[in-house]
Amino acid sequence: MACQMPISQNQSFPNTRTSSLSLLFKTPAVQVLVPRSRLSTGQGARRRMNSARLRTAGVVKATATEMPSKRRSGDEVKGFVEEMRAVAMKLHTRDQAKEGEKEPEGKPVARWEPTVEGYLRFLVDSKVVYDTLESIVSEAACPWYAEFRSTGLERSEKLTRDLEWFKEQGHAIPAPSTPGLTYSQLLKELSEKDPQAFICHFYNIYFAHTAGGRMIGKKVAEKILNGKELEFYKWEGDLRQLLQNVREKLNEVANDWSREEKNHCLEETEKSFKYSGDILRLILS
Repeated sequence: MACQMPISQNQSFPNTRTSSLSLLFKTPAVQVLVPRSRLSTGQGARRRMNSARLRTAGVVKATATEMPSKRRSGDEVKGFVEEMRAVAMKLHTRDQAKEGEKEPEGKPVARWEPTVEGYLRFLVDSKVVYDTLESIVSEAACPWYAEFRSTGLERSEKLTRDLEWFKEQGHAIPAPSTPGLTYSQLLKELSEKDPQAFICHFYNIYFAHTAGGRMIGKKVAEKILNGKELEFYKWEGDLRQLLQNVREKLNEVANDWSREEKNHCLEETEKSFKYSGDILRLILS
């Protein structure tokens, strides 16, 4: 999983595979390999994550055998990003996505009772996370992270403007709290030690915000901001094209991963949902 070079150079990444495989799921279209090394090694933190990893592995298996045969209009690029999207969709509830399989927890967004104070906590902690993502791709500990600079999806500057607007309205801006700081630290560690896991978080954070994140922002604005649309939910240019450009880069990166590395990336999806969910719930605090 080491980083070697920017994807703009026409060279391949090291393709490290384990010599033995403990599980092999086969379908006519795809093989999903789960290495014994991931199931049997690491007695510390990995053992504590075992239950969540096994649940997600089941989703990964189901996704590989049930890849959708049709694409939504305008989504030309498939590749590994389609696998990431499919796993993420299955971790939604039915009221969030038609492919969702999780049981709903708590009230639906339409019945939320947000407060300005809680929303500010959410925005502040979100900014911590986006600051971290932008810093990671800027510093590029893994050379091909640099390919994700200036994608047009960046949110830090937008959030700075929004927090300044709230301050002008007389609201006190809170300090970052545990959910945002904890997620930020995790992202830094993954970016240095586990690039496949980091890319999973990168994808889910940015792409979820352009979909469900916008819907939540609209509902919250209707309840506490008189419908004002924050800069956090605005993009310059054609958002669909911005997303498409990032899909292409993600697919290009993943083309040089082994099946084992791809599965490892997919298995990180549930963890990305957990950390993002912790920040989202600040809206109701």
